[in-house]
Amino acid sequence: MKKIVKQIYPSIKTKQCWVTFCSTFVMALALIFVIIKNTAVKASISSETTIAQLEEEAFDDSFENDDDMQMTDSADTNEEETIANDNNHSIKLKSGDTLLNILTATGVDYNNANDVYMSVKKVFNPRDFRAGQQIDVENTDSNGSKVVNTLSSTIRTGERLKVTLNNDGSYTAAIEKDELIEELLSASGHINGTLSHSMSKNGVPSKIVANFISIFSYSVDFRRDVKKGDGYEIIYENYLTSDGKVAKNGNIIYAALLLGKNKVELYRFKDSRGNIDYYNSKGFALKKTLSRRPMAYQSNRISSYFGRRRHPIYKDVRIHWGIDYPAPKGSLIYAGGDGVIEVAQYRSGYGNYIRIRHNSEYSTAYGHMNGFAKGMRPGTRVKQGQVIGYVGSTGRSTGPHLHYEVIHRGKRVNPLTIKASASENLRGKNLTNFKRQIAKINDTREKMFAEKQKNEKLARK
Repeated sequence: MKKIVKQIYPSIKTKQCWVTFCSTFVMALALIFVIIKNTAVKASISSETTIAQLEEEAFDDSFENDDDMQMTDSADTNEEETIANDNNHSIKLKSGDTLLNILTATGVDYNNANDVYMSVKKVFNPRDFRAGQQIDVENTDSNGSKVVNTLSSTIRTGERLKVTLNNDGSYTAAIEKDELIEELLSASGHINGTLSHSMSKNGVPSKIVANFISIFSYSVDFRRDVKKGDGYEIIYENYLTSDGKVAKNGNIIYAALLLGKNKVELYRFKDSRGNIDYYNSKGFALKKTLSRRPMAYQSNRISSYFGRRRHPIYKDVRIHWGIDYPAPKGSLIYAGGDGVIEVAQYRSGYGNYIRIRHNSEYSTAYGHMNGFAKGMRPGTRVKQGQVIGYVGSTGRSTGPHLHYEVIHRGKRVNPLTIKASASENLRGKNLTNFKRQIAKINDTREKMFAEKQKNEKLARK
């Protein structure tokens, strides 16, 4: 091979000629290989085998393959018909799905899907369906078309939406609820870090933790009063389905904070008029008229106090008419007291702004909110501790925080210095019933925490 290359190389003067030569050489080798292979195949055919027989065998093979192909096509067609005739559908919702779209996707027409939608709307807002939820639909054939026969979906633990087709062609929708099993749970521990972190680490649900903090926010400054090593105790309701799943958390029956040597205890009580509040063991309500820190994020610092300060944007000295509480964007903001919303709008430097009138003397205002809670508009009545919006940085703001103002008789005052007036204390028959109730709670508490302490001692051994 080297000799051949040496002989022909002088005649190849350019790169293009060299490429042409190589291509031709490769094609020649390939042609030689094909000829040799065909010769070997012919040699392997028996002398008794004729060209006609080979053609017949080729025809038979072709026919068998065609038959297989027809069978496969037929099987595919049957499978598609089975899917099309399947009237039972389990649909897991994806982002962007709507009830109307998924119903029409099962084969029913728009009018039938709309009838189902309107029946559902009477008991459940179809817009509240969320991605990941499952909807089971059973269709039936009627006059050559498909209609929804039944629809069901678990909308929350222990509650199912059920839609059924009536004999007259109308639909009935209902929410079926499991009979829930009530249980009392307890938790106690020492605070290491934040109270919410310590309680959550001990298995207390986040909703219960938020309620616990809200109860004490009227009398405890969580940033200043609560220290590492302080303790907490809580007894709360839990509701389970028949199969043991948690359907919902209930109310806090008993709550206590151990702040150094002081123990602040609160008991839930419903008076004869149906009012519910938390009281100490003597029946005194610790709930104040206005909260000093009306938000879920209780461990935050104060970035700007009431009074004269250097403005962070204008860089001059002017009066700051409220208290600024920095907090993560989206944190919950609560109503500082019972009242009626007077203003809920975007207002210049305040950004998204709400003002609540509590009585003839006091109002509170909330600024720089990221957004308002659902239903917050002028004329809406709110309860103390109810979510009214979310922390943001709208308007003239340098970062997410709540700007909180207290207005007394039309004049803005320092939220940190207002005198706290207690709610109505228990007396008479209410006080008698309360004493009877807390005796039962205390008996339950002693048994629960005694058992817990016993188990902890055994665990340490």
